[in-house]
Amino acid sequence: MKVFVTGATGHVGSALVPELLRAGHEVVGLARSDGSAAELEAQGARVLRGDLDDLDGLRKGAAESDAVVHLAFKHDEMYAGDYQGAADADLTVVRAFLDELAGTGKPLVGTSGTLSYSDLGRTATEEERVPDDSPRGAARNAIIDARDVRGSVVVLPPTVHSRLDTAGFIPILVGTARATGISGYPGDGTNRWSAGHTLDAARLYRLAVEKAPAGSVLHAVAEEAVTTREIAEVIGRKLGVPAESIPAERAQEHFGALAFMVSRDAPTSAERTKSLLGWEPTEPGLLEDLEAGFYFER
Repeated sequence: MKVFVTGATGHVGSALVPELLRAGHEVVGLARSDGSAAELEAQGARVLRGDLDDLDGLRKGAAESDAVVHLAFKHDEMYAGDYQGAADADLTVVRAFLDELAGTGKPLVGTSGTLSYSDLGRTATEEERVPDDSPRGAARNAIIDARDVRGSVVVLPPTVHSRLDTAGFIPILVGTARATGISGYPGDGTNRWSAGHTLDAARLYRLAVEKAPAGSVLHAVAEEAVTTREIAEVIGRKLGVPAESIPAERAQEHFGALAFMVSRDAPTSAERTKSLLGWEPTEPGLLEDLEAGFYFER
C-alpha cells in the first residue's frame, strides 16, 4: 500500500516509516522543513511538503494514498499551555481526512493517549468511551465512529520510550530534575502511568494499517502501570539528585508544562489489542531503558 504519514520524522514516525518500508509498503511523509524532507528521502520515502494548517495539501496526500496514518500534533502549543487549541487543530485535520476518504473504505489510523483514561479507579481497557469534550476525544471518536472508512485509533502511553525519544515526557522530567536538583513525583507518587517502547508502537501502527477492523481502539501499551515515584527514583539515582514529593500547590512551579498531566492515574491494559492483531511487545521496559543510561547523555 501507499501510506501517507503525518509526523513522519517525529518520535514515533521516525520508527514507523522504516517499519512500513521493510514490510513492503510505499511511504509518503509530510515534511515541514528541508531537513525533514531530506531525512525522509534518505530512508526511501517520498515527501509531501506542508504542515497541519495546509488542509488542501493534507487532503491531496490522503486522496493519492491507500492509507493514512495521522501522528502529527501541535505539541509546541500543548507544552505552552494551550492543549485545547492543539486538540481543536487536530480535530480539524481529522475531519479533513474523513471528508476526503469518505466512501473509500481506506484505512485511517489516528492517535490518542492513555491519559485520557485518567482517574477511573481501575485499569482502562479498549472498551472505554472517551467524552467528546475531553481533549482529543472528539477526534478519536470521529475516527472510530466513521462507517465509510476503515478507521482505527492507536492510543499511546505517556511514556513511549527509546533512544528515539528526545522530547517526550521522560526527557522533560530528566531536564526538570537537572535544572531543579530534585527528581520530583506528585504527592505520594503512587499514581500510575502505562508505558510502551517506540519500536513496539511503530509495529502496532503498521498492523493497524494492514488489518485493524473499522472502529478499533488499539492500546500501544507494554506495561500497564509504572508509578511516577518509581520513575522519579531511577531518574534521581542516575543524576545523583534526591527523589522528592512535590505537593499539588508547587506542581506548576516544579513540573512546568507537565503539571496538568503528571498527577494523573491511568493504568491501561492492551490485552484486547494483542488478541485482535497478534501484537506482542518485545522491546525493553521503561525502567530498563532508564537504567540503560541514554536518557542521561547530554
